[in-house]
Amino acid sequence: MRWNLRLTAANKGIWKASELQRSLAEHGLVISAGKMSGLWSGHPVSLKPDDLDVICVVLGCEIGDLLIPEPQKVTRPGEENVPQTAVDAAAPVPTVVPKRRDGRSLPPA
Repeated sequence: MRWNLRLTAANKGIWKASELQRSLAEHGLVISAGKMSGLWSGHPVSLKPDDLDVICVVLGCEIGDLLIPEPQKVTRPGEENVPQTAVDAAAPVPTVVPKRRDGRSLPPA
């Protein structure tokens, strides 16, 4: 699974972790700076289902917007071990262009 909080937040006009942290607290989910850093950087240590509910309410999203399945990373019985770079290169990458608050698209990275 790939954690997609930052892009989901950007699509809703939230550009800073502190801004999201404040909104979550307003909805009853108080997150420490360390845990927020992990959520924002894309490497959450753990999340409770109730916390995911609050995040989805605040961002107006579905769980599938936050957790992106990566089935190509699963080794299946009988398959050879294919180098991960070859698997990643073959997987289609969805194109999502976050927008600024004023509605303009961000410049390409």
